[in-house]
Amino acid sequence: MFEPKFTITAKLLENVKKIGIMVSDLNKRHFSKLTLVKMERTAREVSAHSSTSIEGNPLCLTDVKKLIQNRPENLRDTEKEVLNYNEALGFLNNSIKDNIVSFDEELILTIQKKVILGLIDIYNTGKLRTKPVFVNDPRIGKTIYLPPDHQDVKYLFKDLITFVKKNKNHFDPLILAGIFHKQFVIIHPFIDGNGRTARLATKVLLANMGLNTFNLFSFENYYNQNVTKYFEYVGIRGNYYDLKDSIDFTSWLEYFTDGIIDELHRVTKLLEHEIISPENILKDYHKKMIDFINKNGMITNSDYSRLTKRAKATRNLDFNKLIDLKLIKKHGKGKNTYYKLKD
Repeated sequence: MFEPKFTITAKLLENVKKIGIMVSDLNKRHFSKLTLVKMERTAREVSAHSSTSIEGNPLCLTDVKKLIQNRPENLRDTEKEVLNYNEALGFLNNSIKDNIVSFDEELILTIQKKVILGLIDIYNTGKLRTKPVFVNDPRIGKTIYLPPDHQDVKYLFKDLITFVKKNKNHFDPLILAGIFHKQFVIIHPFIDGNGRTARLATKVLLANMGLNTFNLFSFENYYNQNVTKYFEYVGIRGNYYDLKDSIDFTSWLEYFTDGIIDELHRVTKLLEHEIISPENILKDYHKKMIDFINKNGMITNSDYSRLTKRAKATRNLDFNKLIDLKLIKKHGKGKNTYYKLKD
Protein backbone atom coordinates (compact mmCIF):
# COMPACT_ATOMS: atom_id res chain seq x y z
CA MET A 1 0.00 0.00 0.00
CA PHE A 2 1.24 3.47 -0.93
CA GLU A 3 2.27 5.41 2.20
CA PRO A 4 3.70 8.85 1.37
CA LYS A 5 6.31 10.42 3.60
CA PHE A 6 5.73 14.05 4.57
CA THR A 7 5.93 16.36 7.56
CA ILE A 8 3.36 18.95 8.60
CA THR A 9 5.85 21.79 8.92
CA ALA A 10 5.02 25.18 10.40
CA LYS A 11 4.93 26.63 6.87
CA LEU A 12 2.61 23.93 5.54
CA LEU A 13 0.28 24.26 8.51
CA GLU A 14 0.21 28.05 8.11
CA ASN A 15 -0.55 27.69 4.39
CA VAL A 16 -3.45 25.31 5.02
CA LYS A 17 -4.90 27.65 7.67
CA LYS A 18 -4.51 30.67 5.41
CA ILE A 19 -6.23 28.93 2.52
CA GLY A 20 -9.10 27.95 4.83
CA ILE A 21 -9.60 31.58 5.87
CA MET A 22 -9.44 32.86 2.28
CA VAL A 23 -11.90 30.22 1.07
CA SER A 24 -14.31 31.01 3.90
CA ASP A 25 -14.14 34.73 3.09
CA LEU A 26 -14.84 34.13 -0.61
CA ASN A 27 -17.77 31.82 0.17
CA LYS A 28 -19.43 34.55 2.24
CA ARG A 29 -19.46 36.95 -0.70
CA HIS A 30 -22.00 37.01 -3.49
CA PHE A 31 -21.22 37.74 -7.12
CA SER A 32 -23.51 38.48 -10.02
CA LYS A 33 -24.20 35.79 -12.61
CA LEU A 34 -22.53 38.00 -15.21
CA THR A 35 -19.33 38.18 -13.17
CA LEU A 36 -19.29 34.44 -12.59
CA VAL A 37 -19.83 33.65 -16.29
CA LYS A 38 -17.03 35.99 -17.36
CA MET A 39 -14.63 34.72 -14.71
CA GLU A 40 -15.26 31.06 -15.49
CA ARG A 41 -14.60 31.67 -19.17
CA THR A 42 -11.37 33.49 -18.33
CA ALA A 43 -10.28 30.71 -15.96
CA ARG A 44 -10.71 28.08 -18.65
CA GLU A 45 -8.72 30.16 -21.12
CA VAL A 46 -5.90 30.72 -18.62
CA SER A 47 -5.88 27.04 -17.59
CA ALA A 48 -5.80 25.78 -21.17
CA HIS A 49 -2.95 28.13 -21.98
CA SER A 50 -0.94 27.52 -18.81
CA SER A 51 -1.17 23.74 -18.67
CA THR A 52 -0.24 23.25 -22.33
CA SER A 53 2.45 25.93 -22.12
CA ILE A 54 4.07 23.96 -19.29
CA GLU A 55 4.45 21.08 -21.74
CA GLY A 56 6.05 23.33 -24.37
CA ASN A 57 3.05 24.55 -26.37
CA PRO A 58 4.13 27.86 -28.03
CA LEU A 59 0.68 29.51 -28.32
CA CYS A 60 0.37 32.70 -26.28
CA LEU A 61 -2.67 33.49 -24.14
CA THR A 62 -4.10 35.86 -26.77
CA ASP A 63 -3.90 33.13 -29.40
CA VAL A 64 -5.52 30.64 -27.03
CA LYS A 65 -8.45 32.96 -26.37
CA LYS A 66 -9.01 33.47 -30.11
CA LEU A 67 -8.74 29.74 -30.74
CA ILE A 68 -11.29 28.81 -28.08
CA GLN A 69 -13.76 31.44 -29.29
CA ASN A 70 -13.38 30.63 -33.01
CA ARG A 71 -12.30 27.05 -33.67
CA PRO A 72 -10.76 26.70 -37.17
CA GLU A 73 -11.60 23.73 -39.38
CA ASN A 74 -8.04 22.51 -39.92
CA LEU A 75 -6.19 22.21 -36.63
CA ARG A 76 -2.47 22.02 -35.97
CA ASP A 77 -1.32 19.77 -33.10
CA THR A 78 -0.57 22.79 -30.92
CA GLU A 79 -4.16 23.97 -31.40
CA LYS A 80 -5.55 20.48 -30.72
CA GLU A 81 -3.65 20.40 -27.42
CA VAL A 82 -5.29 23.63 -26.26
CA LEU A 83 -8.79 22.73 -27.42
CA ASN A 84 -8.54 19.23 -25.95
CA TYR A 85 -7.55 20.64 -22.57
CA ASN A 86 -10.32 23.24 -22.67
CA GLU A 87 -12.92 20.59 -23.53
CA ALA A 88 -11.67 18.26 -20.80
CA LEU A 89 -11.83 21.12 -18.32
CA GLY A 90 -15.38 21.96 -19.38
CA PHE A 91 -16.36 18.30 -18.95
CA LEU A 92 -14.93 18.25 -15.42
CA ASN A 93 -16.44 21.61 -14.42
CA ASN A 94 -19.90 20.46 -15.50
CA SER A 95 -19.49 17.10 -13.77
CA ILE A 96 -18.44 18.81 -10.54
CA LYS A 97 -21.34 21.28 -10.73
CA ASP A 98 -23.83 18.45 -11.30
CA ASN A 99 -22.19 16.41 -8.53
CA ILE A 100 -21.80 13.40 -10.83
CA VAL A 101 -18.02 13.10 -10.81
CA SER A 102 -16.47 10.05 -9.17
CA PHE A 103 -12.73 10.04 -8.56
CA ASP A 104 -11.74 6.63 -9.85
CA GLU A 105 -9.63 4.87 -12.47
CA GLU A 106 -12.24 5.40 -15.18
CA LEU A 107 -12.22 9.17 -14.61
CA ILE A 108 -8.43 9.38 -14.93
CA LEU A 109 -8.46 7.32 -18.13
CA THR A 110 -11.24 9.53 -19.53
CA ILE A 111 -9.27 12.69 -18.76
CA GLN A 112 -6.14 11.37 -20.49
CA LYS A 113 -8.17 10.33 -23.52
CA LYS A 114 -9.70 13.78 -23.81
CA VAL A 115 -6.42 15.70 -23.51
CA ILE A 116 -4.51 13.53 -25.96
CA LEU A 117 -7.23 12.65 -28.51
CA GLY A 118 -6.01 13.05 -32.08
CA LEU A 119 -2.42 13.65 -30.98
CA ILE A 120 -1.11 10.10 -30.57
CA ASP A 121 -2.04 6.60 -31.68
CA ILE A 122 -5.63 5.82 -30.68
CA TYR A 123 -4.44 2.59 -29.02
CA ASN A 124 -2.57 4.65 -26.41
CA THR A 125 -5.45 6.99 -25.54
CA GLY A 126 -7.42 6.23 -22.40
CA LYS A 127 -5.12 3.30 -21.60
CA LEU A 128 -2.19 2.72 -19.24
CA ARG A 129 1.16 2.40 -20.97
CA THR A 130 2.49 -1.01 -21.94
CA LYS A 131 6.05 0.01 -22.70
CA PRO A 132 8.86 2.04 -21.09
CA VAL A 133 8.97 5.85 -21.08
CA PHE A 134 11.75 8.27 -20.24
CA VAL A 135 11.65 11.81 -18.91
CA ASN A 136 14.14 14.08 -20.66
CA ASP A 137 15.39 17.56 -19.87
CA PRO A 138 15.27 19.45 -23.20
CA ARG A 139 17.74 22.03 -21.91
CA ILE A 140 20.56 19.50 -21.64
CA GLY A 141 19.23 16.86 -24.04
CA LYS A 142 19.55 14.06 -21.49
CA THR A 143 17.27 11.62 -19.68
CA ILE A 144 16.82 12.72 -16.07
CA TYR A 145 14.21 10.25 -14.81
CA LEU A 146 13.37 6.58 -15.40
CA PRO A 147 9.75 5.94 -14.29
CA PRO A 148 8.51 2.54 -13.07
CA ASP A 149 8.55 -0.40 -15.48
CA HIS A 150 5.34 -0.70 -17.46
CA GLN A 151 4.68 -4.09 -15.82
CA ASP A 152 4.32 -2.28 -12.45
CA VAL A 153 2.23 0.67 -13.68
CA LYS A 154 -1.17 -0.98 -13.31
CA TYR A 155 -0.55 -1.92 -9.68
CA LEU A 156 0.94 1.47 -8.75
CA PHE A 157 -1.88 3.31 -10.50
CA LYS A 158 -4.60 1.31 -8.73
CA ASP A 159 -2.75 1.66 -5.43
CA LEU A 160 -2.70 5.47 -5.76
CA ILE A 161 -6.45 5.65 -6.53
CA THR A 162 -7.16 3.36 -3.56
CA PHE A 163 -5.05 5.61 -1.33
CA VAL A 164 -7.06 8.68 -2.40
CA LYS A 165 -10.42 6.97 -1.81
CA LYS A 166 -9.37 5.50 1.52
CA ASN A 167 -8.09 8.82 2.89
CA LYS A 168 -10.77 11.14 1.48
CA ASN A 169 -12.20 11.74 4.96
CA HIS A 170 -8.91 11.51 6.83
CA PHE A 171 -6.66 13.95 4.95
CA ASP A 172 -7.21 17.63 4.33
CA PRO A 173 -8.30 17.97 0.65
CA LEU A 174 -5.25 20.16 -0.01
CA ILE A 175 -2.81 17.57 1.31
CA LEU A 176 -4.57 14.71 -0.48
CA ALA A 177 -4.64 16.58 -3.80
CA GLY A 178 -0.97 17.52 -3.50
CA ILE A 179 0.15 13.97 -2.71
CA PHE A 180 -1.88 12.59 -5.64
CA HIS A 181 -0.40 15.16 -8.05
CA LYS A 182 3.23 14.34 -7.32
CA GLN A 183 2.81 10.58 -7.05
CA PHE A 184 0.90 10.48 -10.35
CA VAL A 185 3.76 12.30 -12.09
CA ILE A 186 6.24 9.90 -10.48
CA ILE A 187 4.32 6.83 -11.73
CA HIS A 188 3.96 8.36 -15.21
CA PRO A 189 1.19 5.88 -16.13
CA PHE A 190 0.64 7.00 -19.74
CA ILE A 191 2.66 7.14 -22.93
CA ASP A 192 1.77 10.85 -23.20
CA GLY A 193 -0.38 13.44 -21.47
CA ASN A 194 0.77 12.64 -17.92
CA GLY A 195 1.28 16.24 -16.79
CA ARG A 196 -1.97 17.56 -18.23
CA THR A 197 -3.91 14.61 -16.83
CA ALA A 198 -2.29 15.06 -13.41
CA ARG A 199 -3.24 18.74 -13.25
CA LEU A 200 -6.84 18.17 -14.35
CA ALA A 201 -7.35 15.25 -11.96
CA THR A 202 -5.85 17.33 -9.15
CA LYS A 203 -8.43 20.04 -9.85
CA VAL A 204 -11.17 17.48 -9.18
CA LEU A 205 -9.70 16.74 -5.75
CA LEU A 206 -9.25 20.45 -5.02
CA ALA A 207 -12.96 20.96 -5.69
CA ASN A 208 -13.51 19.19 -2.36
CA MET A 209 -11.82 21.96 -0.40
CA GLY A 210 -15.12 23.81 -0.03
CA LEU A 211 -14.61 26.69 -2.45
CA ASN A 212 -17.99 27.55 -3.97
CA THR A 213 -16.37 29.49 -6.82
CA PHE A 214 -13.76 26.81 -7.55
CA ASN A 215 -14.43 26.88 -11.31
CA LEU A 216 -13.16 30.48 -11.44
CA PHE A 217 -9.62 29.47 -10.57
CA SER A 218 -6.67 28.37 -12.70
CA PHE A 219 -4.21 26.62 -10.42
CA GLU A 220 -2.05 25.74 -13.44
CA ASN A 221 -1.27 29.44 -13.85
CA TYR A 222 1.09 29.45 -10.86
CA TYR A 223 3.18 26.55 -12.24
CA ASN A 224 3.47 28.23 -15.63
CA GLN A 225 5.03 31.33 -14.07
CA ASN A 226 8.18 29.32 -13.35
CA VAL A 227 8.06 25.97 -15.15
CA THR A 228 11.58 25.00 -14.11
CA LYS A 229 10.66 25.41 -10.45
CA TYR A 230 7.46 23.39 -10.93
CA PHE A 231 9.34 20.48 -12.51
CA GLU A 232 11.95 20.56 -9.75
CA TYR A 233 9.29 20.20 -7.05
CA VAL A 234 6.83 17.84 -8.73
CA GLY A 235 9.31 15.40 -10.23
CA ILE A 236 12.29 13.35 -9.12
CA ARG A 237 15.61 12.62 -10.84
CA GLY A 238 17.16 9.21 -11.27
CA ASN A 239 15.73 5.69 -11.32
CA TYR A 240 12.33 5.19 -9.65
CA TYR A 241 13.40 1.95 -7.99
CA ASP A 242 16.45 3.58 -6.42
CA LEU A 243 14.41 6.49 -5.07
CA LYS A 244 10.91 5.18 -4.25
CA ASP A 245 11.56 4.45 -0.56
CA SER A 246 13.15 7.84 0.15
CA ILE A 247 10.73 10.22 -1.61
CA ASP A 248 9.55 12.99 0.73
CA PHE A 249 6.50 15.05 -0.26
CA THR A 250 6.99 17.88 2.26
CA SER A 251 8.71 20.52 0.09
CA TRP A 252 6.31 19.81 -2.78
CA LEU A 253 3.27 20.24 -0.48
CA GLU A 254 4.64 23.59 0.70
CA TYR A 255 5.12 24.71 -2.90
CA PHE A 256 1.74 23.27 -3.91
CA THR A 257 -0.12 25.22 -1.22
CA ASP A 258 1.91 28.35 -2.00
CA GLY A 259 0.48 28.11 -5.51
CA ILE A 260 -3.09 27.88 -4.28
CA ILE A 261 -2.62 30.95 -2.08
CA ASP A 262 -1.12 32.84 -5.03
CA GLU A 263 -4.10 31.95 -7.23
CA LEU A 264 -6.61 32.82 -4.50
CA HIS A 265 -5.03 36.27 -4.21
CA ARG A 266 -5.01 36.75 -7.99
CA VAL A 267 -8.63 35.79 -8.54
CA THR A 268 -9.88 37.69 -5.49
CA LYS A 269 -8.42 40.87 -6.96
CA LEU A 270 -10.01 40.15 -10.34
CA LEU A 271 -13.39 39.51 -8.72
CA GLU A 272 -13.19 42.81 -6.87
CA HIS A 273 -12.39 44.61 -10.14
CA GLU A 274 -15.30 42.90 -11.92
CA ILE A 275 -17.71 43.96 -9.20
CA ILE A 276 -16.86 47.65 -9.48
CA SER A 277 -16.40 47.71 -13.25
CA PRO A 278 -19.25 49.82 -14.76
CA GLU A 279 -19.12 48.09 -18.14
CA ASN A 280 -20.23 44.87 -16.50
CA ILE A 281 -23.38 46.30 -14.92
CA LEU A 282 -26.58 45.15 -16.56
CA LYS A 283 -29.51 47.55 -16.65
CA ASP A 284 -33.13 46.48 -16.28
CA TYR A 285 -33.61 46.52 -20.05
CA HIS A 286 -30.62 44.19 -20.51
CA LYS A 287 -32.12 41.81 -17.99
CA LYS A 288 -35.49 41.94 -19.75
CA MET A 289 -33.78 40.92 -22.98
CA ILE A 290 -32.07 37.94 -21.34
CA ASP A 291 -35.28 36.89 -19.59
CA PHE A 292 -37.13 37.06 -22.92
CA ILE A 293 -34.52 34.83 -24.58
CA ASN A 294 -34.66 32.37 -21.68
CA LYS A 295 -38.43 32.15 -22.12
CA ASN A 296 -38.65 32.15 -25.91
CA GLY A 297 -35.28 30.81 -27.03
CA MET A 298 -34.41 33.91 -29.08
CA ILE A 299 -35.16 37.60 -29.53
CA THR A 300 -35.37 39.91 -32.57
CA ASN A 301 -34.94 43.67 -32.81
CA SER A 302 -38.73 44.02 -33.12
CA ASP A 303 -39.27 41.90 -29.99
CA TYR A 304 -36.87 44.08 -28.06
CA SER A 305 -38.52 47.26 -29.36
CA ARG A 306 -41.91 46.13 -28.03
CA LEU A 307 -40.31 44.98 -24.81
CA THR A 308 -38.54 48.21 -23.85
CA LYS A 309 -39.61 51.02 -26.25
CA ARG A 310 -35.95 52.01 -26.63
CA ALA A 311 -34.77 53.85 -29.75
CA LYS A 312 -33.18 51.86 -32.59
CA ALA A 313 -29.67 53.26 -31.99
CA THR A 314 -29.75 52.40 -28.28
CA ARG A 315 -31.18 48.95 -29.02
CA ASN A 316 -28.16 48.26 -31.22
CA LEU A 317 -25.87 49.37 -28.41
CA ASP A 318 -27.68 47.04 -26.01
CA PHE A 319 -27.29 44.07 -28.33
CA ASN A 320 -23.62 44.87 -28.91
CA LYS A 321 -22.92 45.16 -25.21
CA LEU A 322 -24.31 41.71 -24.46
CA ILE A 323 -22.44 40.31 -27.47
CA ASP A 324 -19.19 41.86 -26.18
CA LEU A 325 -19.87 40.34 -22.76
CA LYS A 326 -20.37 37.00 -24.57
CA LEU A 327 -23.82 36.55 -23.08
CA ILE A 328 -25.66 36.44 -26.43
CA LYS A 329 -24.78 35.58 -30.01
CA LYS A 330 -26.05 37.10 -33.26
CA HIS A 331 -27.61 34.84 -35.88
CA GLY A 332 -28.88 35.50 -39.41
CA LYS A 333 -28.57 38.68 -41.49
CA GLY A 334 -30.63 41.78 -42.26
CA LYS A 335 -34.33 41.43 -41.46
CA ASN A 336 -33.74 37.80 -40.47
CA THR A 337 -31.35 38.71 -37.66
CA TYR A 338 -32.06 37.25 -34.23
CA TYR A 339 -30.13 36.72 -31.00
CA LYS A 340 -29.73 33.70 -28.75
CA LEU A 341 -27.88 33.06 -25.50
CA LYS A 342 -24.26 32.10 -26.12
CA ASP A 343 -23.45 28.48 -25.26
